[in-house]
Amino acid sequence: MDVESEEEIYSAVVNLMAKLPILCAWTYRKVKGLPLNYADRSLSFEDNIAQMFFRHPTEKYKPNKIVNNALNKLLILHADHEQNCSTSTVRIVGSSHAGLFASVSAGISALWGPLHGGANQAVIEMLEKIKNDNGDIDKYILKAKDKKDPFRLMGFGHRVYKNFDPRAKIIKKAADEVLNDLGVTDPVLEIAKSLEKLALTDEYFVKRKLYPNVDFYSGIIYRALGIPTQMFTVMFALGRLPGWIAQWWEMRKNNEPIGRPRQIFTGKTDLKFVPINKR
Repeated sequence: MDVESEEEIYSAVVNLMAKLPILCAWTYRKVKGLPLNYADRSLSFEDNIAQMFFRHPTEKYKPNKIVNNALNKLLILHADHEQNCSTSTVRIVGSSHAGLFASVSAGISALWGPLHGGANQAVIEMLEKIKNDNGDIDKYILKAKDKKDPFRLMGFGHRVYKNFDPRAKIIKKAADEVLNDLGVTDPVLEIAKSLEKLALTDEYFVKRKLYPNVDFYSGIIYRALGIPTQMFTVMFALGRLPGWIAQWWEMRKNNEPIGRPRQIFTGKTDLKFVPINKR
């Protein structure tokens, strides 16, 4: 694409917004062994995503307002979040005049790292670990409090939000609504509820402001919807896509120069050269 062409940029934006949900839905359907669903232009963005994911081949699709509302909130709250790892990657790749598809592809690769987009997946893996250990929540609470123990509770606290994660308050309500509506019986989600209650009432966690964050609740919702754990980062990318696009487009409109972070050498500068035969 010509990154100087407004027409080509707009075409790329529309195509990417349209195609990525289809790719995500088709991946889900393939994993589940279901036939592929095509988009329905009569539906809203989130309703269309839901029907591509969840419509059963032998039944007429009936939108679930609670599920679709939760999905919509997840997509909105994950859309943009400062200059995080993946967003800054999209901008710096795009600053070289790489096209939108290449820049977003780089952002997806950055998001794939477990310290970034894999956070909600790590939550479910932690909950499954507790379940497989006889569901002994008290044991893992003690491990979390022990500074010498490498175990950490995933999905609690936040690097940026030191008091509370404002997104978590919204997603907590949506998670409760989804669980109540679907009536899901899952020991892993029961453990999640118990951990949530402890973290919100235990003095140790309250004092240190280790509250459940957006990754904790998003993992619960995706689990309840039947999204495979290995696809959580895919769902994260789907939500983050508009934010990446907006950041990339802003950079192009401002005609920003190529990204070139400074690197300051802090090592020794007075070293003497030693000939190879004397080393």
